[in-house]
Amino acid sequence: MQYSDAGLDLLPYMVTNLGHSVGALSKEQPVMLVFLRHFGCIFCREALADISRQREHIESGGIKIIFVHMAAGEEAEKYFEKYQLSGLEHISDPECRFYQGFGLVKGNFRQLFGLQTWIRGFSAVTEGHSAGAQLGDGFQMPGVFIVQNGEIQEQFIHKLASDRPDYLDLASCCSVQ
Repeated sequence: MQYSDAGLDLLPYMVTNLGHSVGALSKEQPVMLVFLRHFGCIFCREALADISRQREHIESGGIKIIFVHMAAGEEAEKYFEKYQLSGLEHISDPECRFYQGFGLVKGNFRQLFGLQTWIRGFSAVTEGHSAGAQLGDGFQMPGVFIVQNGEIQEQFIHKLASDRPDYLDLASCCSVQ
């Protein structure tokens, strides 16, 4: 499938907390670039829990997971530690420049607070995910991109804040075992 090249010109400027360029990393191995909602969002917390459960399988396919978030790096580390995701590289983007560059929009009322979102929110809460303080733009929508050799191989762009990507399916596009 052919994907837009939106955001690809930003890859060299997307530098992780360890000083690595996403563009350069994507030439070494496929990168799962996970753009999170704010850390107070139950769906962000659900995403972290899902990736934590599936991390070993994703990484065993040769894919490097990198998070993009809107919080300060030190604050983000607390959440990554809580979800046993310490050590994964991440990028702080409080101005949402990278989100916008990859075509991730601000959510409208239905996307953020519609009936489907409320129903999924109830489900996420029953799974143990709770809401917290908003750390970033509460209107920002998330997304996931698999980038390899500087090109998007697969993507999941949320239509609703409550959408739940299949991370293993996304990763299967370019595992290098």
